[in-house]
Amino acid sequence: MELCGKKKLHALSLAEKIQVLELLDESKMSQSEVARRFQVSQPQISRICKNKEKLLADWCSGTANRERKRKRESKYSGIDEALLCWYHIARAKAWDVTGPMLLHKAKELADILGQDFVPSIGWLVRWKRRNNVGFGARHILAPPLPPEPPPPAPTPQAQLPLSLKDFSPEDIFGCVEVPLLYRAVPGRAGTCDRVQVLLCANSRGTEKRRLLVSGPQAAPRCFFGVSSEALPASYHPDLAIPWSEWLSQFDRDMGRQGRQVALLMAARVVEKVAGLPGLCHVRVLPLSAASPTPPLPSSVVRAFKAHYRCRLLSKLAAAQSDRAGTSLAEVGMGITVLDALHMAAAAWAKVPLQLIVSSFIQEGLAPGKTPRAQDQASEVPQVPSGLSLEEFSRFVDLESEEPVSGACKEEVGPADEAGGGEDGFEPLPTKADALRALGTLRRWLECSGTTPELFENFYACEEGVERLCCL
Repeated sequence: MELCGKKKLHALSLAEKIQVLELLDESKMSQSEVARRFQVSQPQISRICKNKEKLLADWCSGTANRERKRKRESKYSGIDEALLCWYHIARAKAWDVTGPMLLHKAKELADILGQDFVPSIGWLVRWKRRNNVGFGARHILAPPLPPEPPPPAPTPQAQLPLSLKDFSPEDIFGCVEVPLLYRAVPGRAGTCDRVQVLLCANSRGTEKRRLLVSGPQAAPRCFFGVSSEALPASYHPDLAIPWSEWLSQFDRDMGRQGRQVALLMAARVVEKVAGLPGLCHVRVLPLSAASPTPPLPSSVVRAFKAHYRCRLLSKLAAAQSDRAGTSLAEVGMGITVLDALHMAAAAWAKVPLQLIVSSFIQEGLAPGKTPRAQDQASEVPQVPSGLSLEEFSRFVDLESEEPVSGACKEEVGPADEAGGGEDGFEPLPTKADALRALGTLRRWLECSGTTPELFENFYACEEGVERLCCL
């Protein structure tokens, strides 16, 4: 009698696994029914569902071998990834890429990465198979064709851009360049008060990228003695945003986290960085100028500007109360670029997560149902006293008005008002100065009858300063 051997394992290729996911998504078939259809076990179908996002990412990358049934990770994954990026750049430049060239480049990359690795012919064959790489006639690689668009849905909600469906909401980012008149007062805006602010956040509001502020001054006097690491935002000494540098850093950050993300950008900006070497972890998705949808929802941008204007007015009113007979415009001349960095960082932190989520969904830039209307007071700051709603709204949108022309005046900081120190710069504060300032502030709070909550914030600040003094 013939003995029955073990049941032969039937492994599915990548293309078949995508068919499994499509069947489960588009039909009402159970995992067991799909397993019978493909002649595999139900646990295998369950594992495919568990690895859905990774499988879809491989399928949409255009580089994975869709007929491979198993994906074995290389021991030298860093070299693998770096070589693949170089290969795509070389093919885009219409170079003839040969096997010896790849072996030589792999050795160079291994030395750069500090790995003891000598590539062999066998390794190269496996690398080509893993990444679906083949050599042929010289040509420029065309971008992978997108899948056919889905049929129009009967609901009025905007459809997602097709390529965004390959990413989870946490990995969909939008960025925009925002002009900001950083020391303008209501009814007055000067041409020399303008900086450019780069805002970037993901569609779930869980990640707000560090602000980048570009200004006309190469070395503002207010930065004297200030550590760049202590700045609340990055500063670039040119009104033009350094898009190439920013994108490269963003790509490196995502690479360290092992993520593949989508970044929505204006088409005119994408044209500026067209010559940038291939990004390995950030997929740039341009939105044309004719599109009514901005890469970062306009409601998010307006909330940032509204919070900034409120903080600016609060700072100006406090300074004006100590200088009788001084106009708000004169007080505004004391606002420095460093002040603007702090106020911009505080305003960006106050933009609520709920507003970002609902705005991305309403603009059709992220999946999900539009949330029910929330209390607007929790999303935008209150109108400052002394201004009507219409006046404040006009103040928030001041950048759209024609600026007042005139000679540019240098910023007037505390050192200029007090006569300044050596070379006109304000003397750097010492640890003793910081501790005396804490004592002065606490005494002022005690004499002003402040709230317990404000004292709690002061205690936290006091502890932090004292720890720094002990370093």
